[in-house]
Amino acid sequence: MVSDKLSLLSDTGDADSSEVWRDWLSERTLPLWSDAGFDGKRNLYHERLNWDGRPVPMSGLRLMVQARQISTYCRATLDGFYDASAQALRCLDVVERAYHGSDGDAGWIFSLSPDGKPADSQRDLYAHAFILFAYGWAIRLTGEERYRKIARQTTQEVERIFAAPGAGYLDTVPPTDSLRRQNPHMHLLEAYLVLFEATGDEYYLDRLRGLIALTRNHLLDRRSGLLLEFFDSSWKPSEPASHNRVEPGHLFEWAWLLGEYERLVSPSGEDLTGLTETADRLFRSGLTRGTDPKTGLVFDAMTEDGVVFERTTRIWPQTELLRLLCTRQVRDRYESIPVHDLGMTFLARFAPSRLAGGWIDRFDEVGSPLVDYMPASSLYHVYGAARLLSCRVRETNHG
Repeated sequence: MVSDKLSLLSDTGDADSSEVWRDWLSERTLPLWSDAGFDGKRNLYHERLNWDGRPVPMSGLRLMVQARQISTYCRATLDGFYDASAQALRCLDVVERAYHGSDGDAGWIFSLSPDGKPADSQRDLYAHAFILFAYGWAIRLTGEERYRKIARQTTQEVERIFAAPGAGYLDTVPPTDSLRRQNPHMHLLEAYLVLFEATGDEYYLDRLRGLIALTRNHLLDRRSGLLLEFFDSSWKPSEPASHNRVEPGHLFEWAWLLGEYERLVSPSGEDLTGLTETADRLFRSGLTRGTDPKTGLVFDAMTEDGVVFERTTRIWPQTELLRLLCTRQVRDRYESIPVHDLGMTFLARFAPSRLAGGWIDRFDEVGSPLVDYMPASSLYHVYGAARLLSCRVRETNHG
């Protein structure tokens, strides 16, 4: 039992934390979200479970959540942790029919109602990025040409629907405001990394180069060197200097993705000047300014000057830090950071054994839960860290 091993670790310090993570991931978490977390009648994943592991009824199922679950179970099969790939691919086919152009327009709807009709037909770049991510992993798993075709079609739809004047993309169509956000661009970069590695298609490499240029020219604040969250329509910071939002979790996520970009394109001889330094700066800034020095917990938000103003702690920034700490590049520079101790602290706080593979998504400043349900969307983040913490031999970024 995972709980028994956690107890043994705290009592003796002799338990193998990698084994604890492996058991928790393969025997608890992945089975939970493919069993209780899956609606076998609709062949779609539930958005939320309550503390007892029962589905929470929702008025709409978001495309983003379906895509995250599909990609995670494709990856888990490839990694050998758990095979629910038939379920995931069946869901992917249902999702394509239900979400892609189901209102008569190009692109993918945002969410689906319980009656199978569109609940929200807005086109959302973040959601499009994740369905592309899901197709990338489905291609890695199966090699099927039909997945390649729909991924290419969706990428072309992204260009037609979301392209913004000047640079980058709109967040939503129709727009809800005039802001530009780094987050959907980050996940689009992530999706194209997977698609490029899965297909070897230079088309995706061209998209990647454009997003890297956007990052260098606009997303990184010239004064602080950090990555800001919000911009105006001309890609200027949305707030005055020293008042812009920076999320340490996203600094870690970008550091990982820049490392993946370097890994994938370095054989081509492309000029990668400054990317390693940028990734290291983002990591160091997030670690030294955006985490609690006593607990190691990652805070939700700070300014570009490193002033923390949201001391709440969500699950996903913790997993982004843990994933990054598992890579050779980071470990070689920061050998003193006790990665597996931090991992065990994470399990004890965010994934107590009573939740049987589930988690508490967010805590307030004093450590009280801010939610009364378990969101399925967190599995994507959790898996990225857990797969590495479960296998000590995995020392480099994984594509």
